[in-house]
Amino acid sequence: MVVRLQREIEKLKKMIIQLSTQVEEAVYNSVKSVSDRDVRLAEKVIRNDLHIDQMEIDVEEECLKILALYQPVAVDLRFLVAVLKMNNDLERIGDLAVNISKGAKFLSERKSVVVPYDYSGMSAKVQAMLRTCLDAMINLDKEAARKVLEMDDEIDDIHRDMYSRVGQEIEKHPECVDRLIRMLNVSRQLERIADHTTNIAEDIIYMVDGEIVRHQLQL
Repeated sequence: MVVRLQREIEKLKKMIIQLSTQVEEAVYNSVKSVSDRDVRLAEKVIRNDLHIDQMEIDVEEECLKILALYQPVAVDLRFLVAVLKMNNDLERIGDLAVNISKGAKFLSERKSVVVPYDYSGMSAKVQAMLRTCLDAMINLDKEAARKVLEMDDEIDDIHRDMYSRVGQEIEKHPECVDRLIRMLNVSRQLERIADHTTNIAEDIIYMVDGEIVRHQLQL
């Protein structure tokens, strides 16, 4: 029974890593579709979301099967609980990548507008945050996961600063309001990706040593 349980857990680990790889690629392509004004790349992200959705369902079903058949306890149970939560956050990140890609399609069909905030810098930081988190997942590295929690504050600061910058730009160029609002929304999607990445990092810490940190961060 123990050997079979460990075999199923190893299979589940591979599934969640495959899902995370697909999600990371979706985020990369969505960000690039905005900066390059690439409609085809944006459409690729939107199409591939169905595949991510199916992978998320498969991971959930595998978790439930293991829980029903093997009734795991201790470390194994903690791992399954963490995977169920991370699975949901990964799927949501995929959805947010789709939202960014829809924004890219909208922007590519209209005259280019000067972005009033550091979009390239913000998107690069969010992608670095996601990469660090996924590496922490693969290596069960709680210190790397804690680093992700610290990185989230910087993304929040950029997003807050962006609001005032976009508002000022709209006052100067009211004819560009539709495009500026869409870029504002892209920033919002990036900030939400960072939030879900933070959730995953918190679950990695829980999976490794059983520590619940999400409420500690609010103190």
